[in-house]
Amino acid sequence: MSAPSAAPRTEPAATPLRRDPGNRRSFLALLGGAVAIGFAPIFVRLSDAGPVSTAFWRLAIALPLLWIAMAASARRTTDVPAPRMDRAAWVGMTVAGLFFAADLAVWHWSIHYTSVANSTMLANFAPVFVVLYAWVALHERITRRFLLATAVAMAGLVLLVGRDFRLDPRAMFGDTLGMITAGFYAGYLVSIKAVRGRFATIPVMAGSGLATVAVLLPVALASHEPFWPHTGRDWWPLIGLALVSHIGGQSLIAYALAKLPASVASVSLLIQPVTAALAATVLLHEQIAAMQVAGMALVLAGVYLARQEGR
Repeated sequence: MSAPSAAPRTEPAATPLRRDPGNRRSFLALLGGAVAIGFAPIFVRLSDAGPVSTAFWRLAIALPLLWIAMAASARRTTDVPAPRMDRAAWVGMTVAGLFFAADLAVWHWSIHYTSVANSTMLANFAPVFVVLYAWVALHERITRRFLLATAVAMAGLVLLVGRDFRLDPRAMFGDTLGMITAGFYAGYLVSIKAVRGRFATIPVMAGSGLATVAVLLPVALASHEPFWPHTGRDWWPLIGLALVSHIGGQSLIAYALAKLPASVASVSLLIQPVTAALAATVLLHEQIAAMQVAGMALVLAGVYLARQEGR
């Protein structure tokens, strides 16, 4: 938490999220994106391609649509020149794409070794890393109430999947991969926020996606895992992953990160494991207990408190 400044502040106070219509729209977009990517582990579990191959197809299907959308948008806005894609822009998008490639590859492996709830929860420990980075590097003001909101949400995550932790070596390996994913996802969120300061959502998604797919393709081929879906019907989980979770979910998140503080956004994304747990209960018939319901309530309470504190 930052200490109060001795000198009087001359700039206008930051507007709370709940009073700024633009920030409110960004926050709603962020929640919508979190819900959309909450279905990602379901699509991954249903895919008969290998874990890294599934991540590759997610980008390979989404990228052409993103580049078409970017070209169409450029034609509609010829009266407003777009920022030039200089070397710094490409470096920023490449870094974001590399973080995302590592995030997807490690997370998809985690889903195959442990439960959907565990892998999603551990991957969403990213707020811990993002809040620390936002405080130290971005100089975002972190209040005691915001730290309380983060703690409440994280406690909810532990309750949500605490019963799923097992001493089984396979499950523990998957849980470890899930925690590693959190670090990569935090790097992706911070990198995307940096480039979104200069460019619109679609160019950022299209540019960073090139780096992601360039890494995932050779890794998928080198892993000797199933690369192609076996039948036409087996393409549907991959199409859903590309359209719902990537184009829908990640684009909404990238859009929101232009306005929202990185710390607030990362905590609000904890809606994702709640969505994943509910979807796994309905679609994959994973059982849900009273303790998990209590965990969901705590996550929602933490997100609400973070939004109230967000500026």
